[in-house]
Amino acid sequence: MGSLDRDSALAGGDGRYTALLSEDWRIWGPNGGYVAAIALRAAGAATRFRRPVSFHCHFLGVGSFGPADVRVAPMREARTADSLRVTLAQEGRTFLEAHVWTSDVRDGLAHDHAAAPDVPPPAALRPFEALLTEAQRKRPSFPFWDNLEGRPTDWVPPEQWRPGAPALRCWYRFRPDARFDDPFLDAARAPVLIDTLSWPAACRAHREDDNPWMAPSLDLAARFHRAPPYGEWLLVDARADVAAEGVIGFSNRVFDESRRLVASGGGQLLCRPRPPA
Repeated sequence: MGSLDRDSALAGGDGRYTALLSEDWRIWGPNGGYVAAIALRAAGAATRFRRPVSFHCHFLGVGSFGPADVRVAPMREARTADSLRVTLAQEGRTFLEAHVWTSDVRDGLAHDHAAAPDVPPPAALRPFEALLTEAQRKRPSFPFWDNLEGRPTDWVPPEQWRPGAPALRCWYRFRPDARFDDPFLDAARAPVLIDTLSWPAACRAHREDDNPWMAPSLDLAARFHRAPPYGEWLLVDARADVAAEGVIGFSNRVFDESRRLVASGGGQLLCRPRPPA
């Protein structure tokens, strides 16, 4: 099992850091949301402010498990906000570039018309481990999923599942630590989930046994509507409404246990033939 705190830790200072990409966050390669979390945490280490406001990145390649160079450069330093560029590279090859806005402004217009899905709370639901049969639990899985406890809101046993809408709603709690004191690390849970749940949502419209594709993320955007900290459990409302001409678009929302919309975002996935098992 990985630890988002330990596995996104940075060494260095003054905008020049190193990170160690951990095998515990493998999905095909290093999970895109996990790599984005490292970039967001680096922005938090370099900014004057304590709140992430928005994040957008391009995945320019697939990182390797091992050391990575992380660089943060200021793009704009305004009175109440910072814009920063973050790059992650290995052996001189940049594999992620991100732009991050940070701020500490708390006063302004106030309204909230974001309706949370009408689903049971996590305490009323069972985790995946309790829903799967012993044989299903023994099937090979990516190490990434050991880092989360998931409680689906619309569970259908695999033997009864049929293709439907490309959408899912599920509560998630990170393991072994559910929350973090560092506001950028605590907020980073949201882009991890926004990125990761895009492909499972898209796959709900298709049969698993005849799907020849995989779809890594091309980009990822996250908007943080509220300042961290967030609750232990986060509800992901994920949709991938359109898949066409080799590209899958996704738009996901993240709510906390009090049903507040804390973050939203999306991006595009690029279909590629699935390699041999």
